Amino acid sequence: MQLRKILIQFFAFASVLVAGGAYAHTDEYLDTQKAPHGGQLRMAGIYHFELVVAKDSKQSKGNPVVVYVTDHAGAKISTAGATGTVTLLVGKTKTTLNLTPDGENALKASGNYASAPEMKAVVSVTLAGKATEQARFTPLSNT
Repeated sequence: MQLRKILIQFFAFASVLVAGGAYAHTDEYLDTQKAPHGGQLRMAGIYHFELVVAKDSKQSKGNPVVVYVTDHAGAKISTAGATGTVTLLVGKTKTTLNLTPDGENALKASGNYASAPEMKAVVSVTLAGKATEQARFTPLSNT
C-alpha cells in the first residue's frame, strides 16, 4: 500500500515537470524571450530557430534574411552542409529564398521584400544528415 502511494506521488510530480517543460517552449513563451540577434524565436523539432529580417525597409528591395539554429539551451548548432528556404508573405506578395550556411550556426539569404507588421514567414531547414524541420513566424508583429 505504501509503495503504491509513493508511485502515485512520483508520477503526479513527474507529470507536472513534463507539462511545465512543454509550456516553456510555446510560441507565446518564446515571444517573451529576448532573442540573441534581435529576431523572433520559434521551436523547430528539437531546435530553436531565430529569424532575423529587415525591420525598416518600406520598399521591396534586396534585404537580408538570417536564420540562427540553436538547441533548447541556446547552444549553437552547426549549419555546415545545411540547406533551407524561407518563404515570406507580405500582403499578396510571396517571396521564397534559398538559405545557405553562413558562419557557425546561421543560414542566410537575400531577396526583395518590404518590411510590414503583417509579414509572415515559413522557415524550412535540413541540417546535414538530419530530418527537415519547419517553423512559422510573424517576425515584425512586436515591432
